Amino acid sequence: MLTIVILDVILLVFLLFMNVPLPYCFGGALLFMVLFGDVSMQSMMLWTFNQTISPVLLASPLFILAGVVMGGNGVAKHLLNFTDIFVGRIKGGIGVVCVATSAFIGAVSGSGFTGVAATGPIMIPRMVKQGYPRGYATGLVTVSSVLGLLIPPSVIMILYGWVTNTSILAAFLSTLGPGLLIVALFSIINLVWTRNFPNIQIEESVTRPEKVRIIKKRSLLAFPALLLPVIILGGIYGGIFTPTEAAAIATVVALPIGFFIYKELSAKQFFELAEESATSVGAIMTMIFFTLMLSQTYVMMQVPQAIIDLFFGITDNPIIMLLIINIFLFLVGMIVNDATGMILVAPLLLPLITELGIDPVHFAAIMGVNLAMGGVTPPYASILYLGMRIGKCEFSELLKPTLVFLLFGYLPVVFLTTFWPDLSLFLPGVFGLLEN
Repeated sequence: MLTIVILDVILLVFLLFMNVPLPYCFGGALLFMVLFGDVSMQSMMLWTFNQTISPVLLASPLFILAGVVMGGNGVAKHLLNFTDIFVGRIKGGIGVVCVATSAFIGAVSGSGFTGVAATGPIMIPRMVKQGYPRGYATGLVTVSSVLGLLIPPSVIMILYGWVTNTSILAAFLSTLGPGLLIVALFSIINLVWTRNFPNIQIEESVTRPEKVRIIKKRSLLAFPALLLPVIILGGIYGGIFTPTEAAAIATVVALPIGFFIYKELSAKQFFELAEESATSVGAIMTMIFFTLMLSQTYVMMQVPQAIIDLFFGITDNPIIMLLIINIFLFLVGMIVNDATGMILVAPLLLPLITELGIDPVHFAAIMGVNLAMGGVTPPYASILYLGMRIGKCEFSELLKPTLVFLLFGYLPVVFLTTFWPDLSLFLPGVFGLLEN
């Protein structure tokens, strides 16, 4: 039976590399298991349907809708103007503004796509106008957008908690430490690197009264945008509402901000954004349905136990095992999106993680930082390709800056998250969310 599973995985990888749409890839792999693996399609569909009607899963499409709305309601622009107050007049400061704003956007939308879609059209032209190479500006915006997958609330952490029965609130906090560390490292790399850009123009200094006036105006305009993450995260961790309710509230609050406060959202734009969101949600939910069925099929065929036997057959050194797991997760992130990788792999690797004595909340952070990196590493690299379209640049132009930020800013955090558990477990422990 293990041979059938291996052949099924080969078929799945083949379909993925042939650029077949994700739902069809997993549907084809599932059909192969039904035909040759003695799997009952009826029982699997009933089980999967019962899982997908969970209220927890409703948070994902709601956060997607909230993120799409915020991409068009002016929140990103006013957040950029606000953070520009503090570092905009130092060389390389606008790059720090970009990274910080991506973190803010992530604290509302929970998505990497929202970050690059909301900040890219504003930030990339602004950076190019100030003398930054277009490839560098696009690369910085793109790699910073993965913070949306790490800064809570995160859609992939909702999915992790759902498929592994782990506290979603603990999973949220597990990636906050790594996310903030990435913000710091990206900002430092940007400030150091931009010293070598001779054509960068710094905004002219203004008089003190004028500066005070600008600060007051921008702070006032940014207040509604800054209030969003406070409402969402404060409500979740204050026990006022659940993550699913928080996603709905984020959408409801984002609408009047766009319609009546910033006045950058019209009825026509809203319906266009809602249609775009519905299309994305439909594709994602179809993908989740088939991925969940395939993952459960592998569990029924005792693939997790086979993985445990395989790893312990190679080595019993936990450090080497964790290195292998990281490489495996990185490769998964390179060929499928973060949500797919989370649903497919988390249930398969969790028994091995438990056998190694690793806390499931710690593993949530390990999976999160690895799969998020996959969004900007080819061949899948969906966030990277979106950034290229928005930035109107060639792959060769943003390859070097992307690699530098990943190698010197992101990869160290992956290793720290893996081998320094306190980075991901400290905050969940402070809130009393760890089981032991």
